[in-house]
Amino acid sequence: MPRQSINLTEPNAQWVKGQIASKEYTSVSDAINDLIRHARRKENEQTEKIRTLLIEAEKSIEERGYSTLSVEERLARFKKEAGARDLL
Repeated sequence: MPRQSINLTEPNAQWVKGQIASKEYTSVSDAINDLIRHARRKENEQTEKIRTLLIEAEKSIEERGYSTLSVEERLARFKKEAGARDLL
């Protein structure tokens, strides 16, 4: 496994030390790797949500044709739907 050297801010270093002391993690490496896994998982989930929205949009165009809404109206609708799906 590649070795990396990182610098943590004092609050982050104290948090990691507390996590190790409470046996949540066994080492700094364990904590950092877990945090990265969580970030990657969240990123993948967001990518899948966006992919689903794009597929739905493509299907909608195929079924109903192109929109006659203005750019501003489409943007407002997108923001509303994305907000409802917790993407924004």
